[in-house]
Amino acid sequence: MEKLDHYKTVVIVQDERCCNEGDAEHPGSATEMSSAVAMEATRRRQRLSSNWGASETTEEPAGQWGRAWEVDWFSLSAVILLLCTAPFLVFFFVMVCDQYQCSVSQPLVELYSGEATLRSIWEKAPSFTWTAAQIYTVWVSFQVVLYMCVPDITHKFLPGYAGGVQDGARTPAGLINKYEINGLQSWLITHALWYANAQYFHWFSPTIIFDNWIPLLWCTNILGYVVSTFAFVKAYLFPTNAEDCKFTGNVFYNYMMGIEFNPRIGKWFDFKLFFNGRPGIVAWTLINLSYAAKQQELYGYVTNSMILVNVLQAIYVLDFFWNEAWYLKTIDICHDHFGWYLGWGDCVWLPFLYTLQGLYLVYNPVQLSTAHAAAVLLLGLVGYYVFRSTNHQKDLFRRTEGKCSVWGKKPTFIECAYRSGDGGLHHSKLMTSGFWGVARHLNYTGDLMGSLAYCAACGFGHIHPYFYIVYMTILLVHRCVRDEHRCSSKYGKDWKRYTDAVPYRLLPGIF
Repeated sequence: MEKLDHYKTVVIVQDERCCNEGDAEHPGSATEMSSAVAMEATRRRQRLSSNWGASETTEEPAGQWGRAWEVDWFSLSAVILLLCTAPFLVFFFVMVCDQYQCSVSQPLVELYSGEATLRSIWEKAPSFTWTAAQIYTVWVSFQVVLYMCVPDITHKFLPGYAGGVQDGARTPAGLINKYEINGLQSWLITHALWYANAQYFHWFSPTIIFDNWIPLLWCTNILGYVVSTFAFVKAYLFPTNAEDCKFTGNVFYNYMMGIEFNPRIGKWFDFKLFFNGRPGIVAWTLINLSYAAKQQELYGYVTNSMILVNVLQAIYVLDFFWNEAWYLKTIDICHDHFGWYLGWGDCVWLPFLYTLQGLYLVYNPVQLSTAHAAAVLLLGLVGYYVFRSTNHQKDLFRRTEGKCSVWGKKPTFIECAYRSGDGGLHHSKLMTSGFWGVARHLNYTGDLMGSLAYCAACGFGHIHPYFYIVYMTILLVHRCVRDEHRCSSKYGKDWKRYTDAVPYRLLPGIF
């Protein structure tokens, strides 16, 4: 690991990820569940200056690392609310399928009329089982082995894939951590074994995940809370790097938002990278395959809607692992600390709420018309193309410092100037051509198109599978506002020039 001499230099290098310089986040990550809390808690510090250049004090620039030094009453209330309600929200969406055919309104109506009570609903739900505990222990242990003990070789024969040992972004303390990027390899090995078992070995049923779904929910909650609590205690007793810790003085906020920046065990086991990518995202496609297998078992066929959900979400997952090295430069890794919202969120929120479409289709098989299926497929593929192409244009522009071709032309941009906390003058370029000339966050628009495609594949019988698009819309609209607040503070009048040149955020002509 390297270390800079001056923390202020590190801050400026890191904050280059602003707007189309740095929309390099993978939308949909579980961290956004509480990012509004972090943003609100930093506003008091952000009011100290409308532009970084307005202050030459040695105080840390506002809104820099996503974790506040001070916590106001609103942030504390939001933290406690999420800690108390998020696990029950996940349980609700899974339970309504198990007991009410995925009807969101029916249990509420029965509770209101007195036909059901919270206790009766709870008692009907499958409880923790040692079988599920064994399954989940084997699963997590297997992913740890793949992560720690099987160095990546796929980058040696897959052109364009960046695997193996890679450098992360600089931390607030000036460190550069090294990571073993082998997520794609782990995904391939895991799914090859899954296929071999289903076709030849028959060690377990392909429906094993669905058959133990709610008991597995309790197991993932246990791991999520154990990991979060361990990281919390570790930050106080034996942090990986004390200089990268942040303490607010509020135990609830510290627990949820995290204290350590990059908690590690040994040289290579990085909590952020492992829990962000494995075991949740590797499991995503296996969960969908288990749903498809259950549909085949129950009805004797797999619907075209289930196939669409499996294919479209597999594209998203493979994109994540193909670009895992790029993920090291995203907010999850280079901005957020590791706390409950990452530890619990990636263990529970992601695998259970991002797979609601497949779960819904097990209980409500939907065979789409050819036109409907084609429209869903087209929407999903176009959304992915926009999402990936927009990010590619930005990455190309940054790598070449604007000396490239975008849509057959030399890209246009706005030259921006800003001052760092030590008074140094710096310059950046904000691209105004290609997809970035259409809207300031068109990659998010593409991601929303894909999210809508997943939901639309389920037809229009229930609102249950549409939770995902509602959640993603709130998530990404908030992210737009949050990112642009930071950029406005950083660039001042130059940011105004940029928004005049590219006036829309997500939807050209609308928003």
